[in-house]
Amino acid sequence: MSAEFDYRTTAQRVLDIEKAALDGLYQYLDESFNRACRLMFECHGKVIVTGMGKSGHIANKIAATLASTGTPAFYVHPGEASHGDLGMIDSKDVVLALSNSGESEEIIALLPVLKRRGLRLICMTGKPESTMAREADVHLCTRVEQEACPLGLAPTASTTATLAMGDALAVALLEARGFTADDFALSHPGGALGKRLLLRVADIMHKEERVPRVGLDTLIIEALLEIGRSGMGFTAVVDAEGRLAGIYTDGDLRRTLDHKIDVHNTRIAQVMTRSCTTVPAGMLAAEAVKLMEEKKISGLLVLDDEQRPIGAFNMHDLLRAGVI
Repeated sequence: MSAEFDYRTTAQRVLDIEKAALDGLYQYLDESFNRACRLMFECHGKVIVTGMGKSGHIANKIAATLASTGTPAFYVHPGEASHGDLGMIDSKDVVLALSNSGESEEIIALLPVLKRRGLRLICMTGKPESTMAREADVHLCTRVEQEACPLGLAPTASTTATLAMGDALAVALLEARGFTADDFALSHPGGALGKRLLLRVADIMHKEERVPRVGLDTLIIEALLEIGRSGMGFTAVVDAEGRLAGIYTDGDLRRTLDHKIDVHNTRIAQVMTRSCTTVPAGMLAAEAVKLMEEKKISGLLVLDDEQRPIGAFNMHDLLRAGVI
C-alpha cells in the first residue's frame, strides 16, 4: 500500500456512516422502547445483559453503564451460561440479549430455559424477523443501512448503534428513577469523580493543634511563627472565647511590610483582616474549590456553629486528596 494513502478520507467516511446509523435509530424509539424501559424499571431483580463476540463486548459495557446509573445489572457470557452460569440468573431478573443478526446460536440455545423459568426477555437486534426478535417479550430494533467496514463483515456501525441504544435505555432509566449525582458517586467511590462528589471539607481539613491560631494580643512576629509552623500560609486570630476575630495571611504580611510596620512591637489585631471567607465542615470539598477560585484565595478556615475555628486547609490539601 502506498505511503500516500489518504487515511483521513477513510476515517471521515467511517464517521459519516456511523453518524447515519445513529440518526436512523430515532425511528425505532417507539412503544417497544417504552415497554423495554418499563420492564427494566419494574424489575425486582437484576438486568442480565448478554451477547456473543463483538455484541458481547457491547453488552458488557451496557451492563456497566446500567449498574453505575441506578439499574442493578451484570454481564453473563451466553456460552458460559450454558455450562453453569445460568445459576446466576433468578426468576425476578430481566434478560437483555444482544445480537445484530438475531440468530446467535449461543443465545438461542438459552431461550427455552429462560422461558421455562419465566424470565422476561428483551432482545436488541438488527433484524425484526429474526428468531431472537420473535421470541422476545420486547424487541428493540437497531438495524443499520450499512457497516463502516467496506467488506460488510466487521461489526462497526451496528455495534455503535447498539451501544447508543443501550445508553438511551440507561439514561432514560436514570431520569425515571430520579438518580442524582450523589447516587452516582456512591458507585464510583474510588476514582476522581467519587472524590469530587463525596469528599467533604471535614475529610481533608487539618484539625485541633494543626489549625493555626493566635490571640488578639499576639505580636505580629509571633503570628508569623505560627504561620510558619502550620505551613498553611495564614493564621486565624481569635478572641478570648476562641471565636474568630480575623485572619492574617501572607498577603497581609506583604502589606504590613509595605507600610513599614514594626512586626516586633505591633499587635496582630492592628493589622489583621477582620472579614474573611470561611466554610462549614459539611461543605463538599468540590464546592470549597469553586469558592476559593471565585475569591482568588489559596486557603480557608473551617468554623463550627459558634464561629470557632475547628479546621483549616489549602489548595495543597485539595490536590493531595485528588479533588483538583
